[in-house]
Amino acid sequence: MGYLGALVMGIVLGLTGGGGSILTVPILVYLFGLSASVATGYSLFIVGVSASVGAWGYANKGQVAFKEGFQFALPALIGVFVARRFIVPALPDVIFQINDLVLTKDRLILTAFGIVTLLASFTMIRGQGAKSPAKSSFLRVAAQGLVIGVITGFVGAGGGFLIVPALVLMLGLDMKRAVGTSLAIIAFNSTLGFTADLQSYPQVDWNLLGAVSALSIFGVVIGTYLSRFIPAVTLKKAFGYFVLAMSLVIIISP
Repeated sequence: MGYLGALVMGIVLGLTGGGGSILTVPILVYLFGLSASVATGYSLFIVGVSASVGAWGYANKGQVAFKEGFQFALPALIGVFVARRFIVPALPDVIFQINDLVLTKDRLILTAFGIVTLLASFTMIRGQGAKSPAKSSFLRVAAQGLVIGVITGFVGAGGGFLIVPALVLMLGLDMKRAVGTSLAIIAFNSTLGFTADLQSYPQVDWNLLGAVSALSIFGVVIGTYLSRFIPAVTLKKAFGYFVLAMSLVIIISP
């Protein structure tokens, strides 16, 4: 079931241009039985590989804004590295305990992941209208990039649902260039985050990572092909409702 889930995740990513990576952590935790801290690290690798494939396609069409993206990517990279190299390893296995009420490190990560995916579901359901914003200052862009980088590193999600609106609203990119640039940023962020993770969790199941990544990439190819025939807006909204339900289950589950 886990490998089938990886294939589905890739198909969704290829169909919608985002959102599929939200499935990675639940697949690794609930279908492969990994701990949340390890699953978020593995997710960064899988998301990074999948995003690289998508970014390559957009770059070939001239839809990756390298100059503008760099303003956002550099602080985001720092945020991811700090989260995976220092914040996650520094958390104790038990955050606090009051009688029978226990908050563990893995439970905290899963709850944070659930909240982030809940926000992502609202974005997908509502949709992202094309606005004509004025460009923001470099410091504001850098600050938002840093915050999104920390969130990405902590919960192991690609963060595209946060990055795309930021690129549109703060850097003035059109939606297609924002999506392509977002995929490139996600690829770099995720790769660096996973590399930082190797310092804390050196025992990596490369066979599992390779198999899941290969199926995910295959799914991206299938999804990209199917996207020619299925309205992406309708699909993304339907997937948003699914993510909404999934995030609520993750948040309230023991």
